[in-house]
Formats: sequence, structure tokens, C-alpha cells
Amino acid sequence: MSDKEWERFLRESVTGAPGAPVEPSARAREAGRRLRGRPGQPEGWRAYSPARPRRRAGWYVMGLAAVALLAVALFPQQLVGWLGGGGAPLAAESESPRQAPGAEPALGPTLAEPFRGSPAARWADGAAGIGVPQARATGWMDTAQVEQVLQRSREFLVAAGLDDRVLRGERPTKAIALLNPHQKDVQEYLRSALSSAAPAPESDPLRLFSRFRPEQARLVGDVVKTRGRLTYREGRRGAVEVTADVTFVYPVTPAAGEAGPNAEVIRTIVRRKVVMSWDDPAKVITEPGTVSLVSYALDMTNGGCSAPTGYFVPPFGTAGEQPAGTARQVDPYDRSKPIGTGGGTAAAGNGCATATRS
Repeated sequence: MSDKEWERFLRESVTGAPGAPVEPSARAREAGRRLRGRPGQPEGWRAYSPARPRRRAGWYVMGLAAVALLAVALFPQQLVGWLGGGGAPLAAESESPRQAPGAEPALGPTLAEPFRGSPAARWADGAAGIGVPQARATGWMDTAQVEQVLQRSREFLVAAGLDDRVLRGERPTKAIALLNPHQKDVQEYLRSALSSAAPAPESDPLRLFSRFRPEQARLVGDVVKTRGRLTYREGRRGAVEVTADVTFVYPVTPAAGEAGPNAEVIRTIVRRKVVMSWDDPAKVITEPGTVSLVSYALDMTNGGCSAPTGYFVPPFGTAGEQPAGTARQVDPYDRSKPIGTGGGTAAAGNGCATATRS
């Protein structure tokens, strides 16, 4: 329907369409009854044509259809929820959420539906769930350069948290290649984190990389749900400082577990915050296409509460059990709170809490 037709429809819904039938007056209705009572008039005779109201009804149907289409265009996410389309992905996160996601049906994960009963069921798959803002000239970079480093920042997150080989416990080669080789503290962290069978909390590779022991756990399917976004600003010495705040949801099952409907599935939920500095090579020693790390931290749920091993350790066989000695409760899907207030925070070393849902 064109704008002109829509305006005409709204106007006529109030004033009436030209030539539309008018409700007969009481006198006209009385005259009609008298005429119908006269002999010779056919059964069912009326004082006005019964066909004309259908035209007006057609306008109402067209108007309702136009309103419905407008609502779909303006409020797609709300309509998805009203119509029960829980599996449709949400739009990418464009600002910090103000509250935790709403409650979901109390249904657990299965091999066929690993995200069932979880807010992550409506999150996007993989890199699609990491929102990238519009680029603008910042610091020493023009708009095109900022756009490029935003994409490379997301590439780092994908290489560190979504790469199939890294998830199976292999060395995160692609992610390491994006890090400034001249940043001594980070290079020392990488050497210690990836060479030790029992890393210290400060050198736990999970602070940057997502890894499972292939002999203990395997991913269910090939989808990891994500939700988060990148932001950026001018940093020190004119650098472009990019902050990534992203939650990853990994559905896993025991590596040697059963494959039937009763198979155990656990969701390991990891929220990472990584601050990256894309430095001006005229002021900082770096290599083209590499980034320096300012800080990195994580919250995790169902990833292990014991001493670091360098791998996530899903608590298979402990469904319903609570971590010993913990009373603090957190919602691992709540992205409205600062990182470090949920799950077991390896960077802060504050142990594990009880998750209100997983």
C-alpha cells in the first residue's frame, strides 16, 4: 500500500469513504418494514444493496495487513518472542544490556537440542554474535584503518575462542600470530601457559583461549553460541584501543559417553573481556597487523573449580551438586554486570559460585 493510499485509508476510517453506504434512519427503517409487508415484494428485499459493505471490509483488511507489516519492520524481536519463535537469533548487541535475559522454560540440554532452555538458544552462531561498531577516524588511524583493526580484533576472538582445533586442545597458532611479538610480558605468558601441564593461575591459558581435553569432553554439534560486542576509543600514544566483551556458550558431552537420548550434556559458559591496543608503529615497537594486549580476564561456569589445568573441566556426573564452600549465586547469562562478578573468575582468582542457571 502506498503512502497516499494509507493516508486515504486512515482518513476514510474516520469520515467514511465517498459513496459508502449510510446507516438508514429510524424513519427509513420503518418505511422499509412497511414496504416488505406489502404483497408482491420478493423475500429478502432490502432498502440498500448488500454488496457495498464488502468493499469497505476489504479496506479494513488491507489496513490491518499494513499495520502488521509495519509492526514486523519496527519490532521484529518483540514479535518473535510473542509468537514463540525462541530459536530465532537476536540482533547483534549494540549497547550494554541493562538487565539479565528473561527466564526460559525449565528444559535441559540434549544432543539434539544443546541450547534448549537457555537464553543462548536465541543468540547468534559463532562470529555472527560478536557485534562490530561503525568505524570512524580515531587516534593515528583513518576510518578505513579503524574498520580493518575492528575486523582483525574479531578475528582474534574467533581464533582464540571458536577455532575447532583450539577447542580440541591444540596450540592457538592463528591467535598467537595476531599478537605483537615484541610485547615481552604477553610472550612470556604464552610460553608459560602453553608449555606447562599445571599452569599457575596467572598463566592459565584459559584466560585467553578456550580449550577442552579431547579425551574428556567433546563439543555437541558444530555450533558455539555467542553474544557480545566490540567498542573502541583513542588509547595511549594515539593508539586505537579496542575492548571486546563476549560470552561464549559451549555445549559438551563426555568424550566416551553414550549417544542416546539420555546422554549427558553440559554447557560451559565463558565470558571474556579483552582490551587490545593497535599501536602507532612510529611510537611503539610492533609488527604490521599485530596487536598489543592491555588486559584480559574471564568468568566461567561449568569449566572447573579446582586448580588450573589449562583446559575447561566440565563437571560431568555432578548434576544438581553445588560447589563446596560457596554461597554466592550468579547468573552466567547476565551481561549487565561487570565481568568478575560471575562464575569462577580465573583472572581474579575468586573461586567458583553457584550458577542460578546454565
